[in-house]
Amino acid sequence: MNTEILKAAMLGIVEGVTEFLPVSSTGHLILAGDILGFTNDTAKTFEVFIQLGAILAVVWMYREKVSSTIKGIGTEKTNRFLINLLTAFLPAVFFGLIAHSFIKHHLFNPVTVAIALIVGGIAIVIIERIVKKPAVTDIDDVSFKQALGIGLAQTLSLFPGVSRAGATIMGAMCFGLERKTATEFSFFLAIPTMFAATSYDLLKNIGYLSANDLPIFAVGFLVSFFSALLVIKAFLGFVTRHTFNAFAIYRIIFGAIVLFYYM
Repeated sequence: MNTEILKAAMLGIVEGVTEFLPVSSTGHLILAGDILGFTNDTAKTFEVFIQLGAILAVVWMYREKVSSTIKGIGTEKTNRFLINLLTAFLPAVFFGLIAHSFIKHHLFNPVTVAIALIVGGIAIVIIERIVKKPAVTDIDDVSFKQALGIGLAQTLSLFPGVSRAGATIMGAMCFGLERKTATEFSFFLAIPTMFAATSYDLLKNIGYLSANDLPIFAVGFLVSFFSALLVIKAFLGFVTRHTFNAFAIYRIIFGAIVLFYYM
């Protein structure tokens, strides 16, 4: 059990550190789980569960905005923000329900993740070079068309290794959002997207859980929450001063190493 708890803590760190960076948390969890030998049905459910810890870190980090949004329901500003989130959320739901089974059974493996990491890294470099001067510097000023575009971009992250954060942030930048604003919109979009995805997966796999797994799940959840909280703060500070090219280089190098190792 001690060994399993240690693995849970390590995977919690991987989830918390990578979930909101444009490097693919799912890809890293697949690879880390493979290395640690944590790949059974319980492990797959565990990897879904600890994502809740990461997303609750966002809720806590932006608790004032979340609270003001709830209190402001009915006002024009809040309604527009919520409609934009819903608009950006629905494409992933639609395509996810259609392709979920195929993706889970055929694409969740280290080789496809490695390829997606490399391709995604190249895409980030290209987008950083061609993106125009941003027009939107506040998430409350995002338009319906921009929200829809970001939502369509998020569907790309259904492919393991693409990165939900990477797809939504880069997509947002392509549609005119300033780098920090794109990152914050991605964070808020993660709340409904990840809650829906994790709830769906947990309900489908609840039969694999038992009372003996509680300590492992609790450790992974807490470690994921606190590590994500630290990364979110640091990441927001980083994007105000730097491009995403460093993450692109990391993706390409890491993906190439993984591809070479597994091929």
